[in-house]
Amino acid sequence: MSELVFEVLQEADGGYCAECLTESIFTQADSWEELRRNVIEAVNAFYYDKSVPTSVRLHLVRDEVLSVA
Repeated sequence: MSELVFEVLQEADGGYCAECLTESIFTQADSWEELRRNVIEAVNAFYYDKSVPTSVRLHLVRDEVLSVA
């Protein structure tokens, strides 16, 4: 496996939650930069005794409701 994909959701308070789509890896953070660090740390911890994937994709999912009236 060369790449892991994380679905990232922005919380109402401005923080972020990231969940890997193929492995049981989850983390959260208050800022985007902190989230990036936490994802790398979580991936390294998950693969502590195996080969680490070469890249991680953070897919930000944003749900916004707009009023048209």
